[in-house]
Amino acid sequence: MKATFFITYIMVDGWAGIAGEILRLKPLIIFHLKNMFLVKTERDREKAMNPGSVGFPKTLPRLQLYFLLGIVYAVVTPILLPFILVFFAFAYLAYRHQIVNVYNQQYESAAAFWPHVHSRIIASLLISQLLLLGLLSTKKAANSTPLLVILPILTLSFHNYCKSRFEPAFRKYPLEEAMEKDILDRTTESDINLKAYLADAYLHPIFHSFEEEELVEVNVERNKSHTASDPTTEISSSSPPHQVSHPRSPPHYVYHPSSPPQHAYHPHSPPHYAYHYENEP
Repeated sequence: MKATFFITYIMVDGWAGIAGEILRLKPLIIFHLKNMFLVKTERDREKAMNPGSVGFPKTLPRLQLYFLLGIVYAVVTPILLPFILVFFAFAYLAYRHQIVNVYNQQYESAAAFWPHVHSRIIASLLISQLLLLGLLSTKKAANSTPLLVILPILTLSFHNYCKSRFEPAFRKYPLEEAMEKDILDRTTESDINLKAYLADAYLHPIFHSFEEEELVEVNVERNKSHTASDPTTEISSSSPPHQVSHPRSPPHYVYHPSSPPQHAYHPHSPPHYAYHYENEP
């Protein structure tokens, strides 16, 4: 009964899902709707034709689920295995074609997903081994059950070995390639100042412009402060008498004499004199 349910599930969801992945009916319908109502320029058409990238959050869990079904029911109901194998064979061909020829990858992870997939494979193996232990203990085969206890231990030790041996290669840059790159940089650019280069080597290019703007602002502020600190004293000839103070001499007055007295003559009035004078100092 269980085998019939999972066989039906694999044929309906797995095999039909692979066929739907090849046909891509939903994106095709969406493209024609956008082309009829929203597309006005060539750029709009290119956006409507963009197939996107592989949906890893949806694709990877489904593949891991079918692997779990196959590894768990390999002993319980072996008739399920041919359907699982057919699914993985078609999935390999379909997704290889889609990734190479159809999808536009948004980024390249450089196999960064593999530690995640490896941990799920190890979890599937542990579940299958524990279920096998429980199955044998209920089928009056308890004498052979202690022999299977070592399987989870070996699986966990293998997982720890792979994690300590290979996981740093996925998380960090390989030392061999880093050494080769350093040797190549030294031969091609022998006069480079490594300390000055590493100061902003890993800084995003957009922040370089911000640093240049801040440097210009600092220079402008320094120029302003330097200009404000210089003593500039201007004496105008038409200014009234004022006091000039010098730090090392006593205060004194600077007097600007005005014009001498003048006579003003008006022809239509009796002659008179107008005298302009100012107080003497």
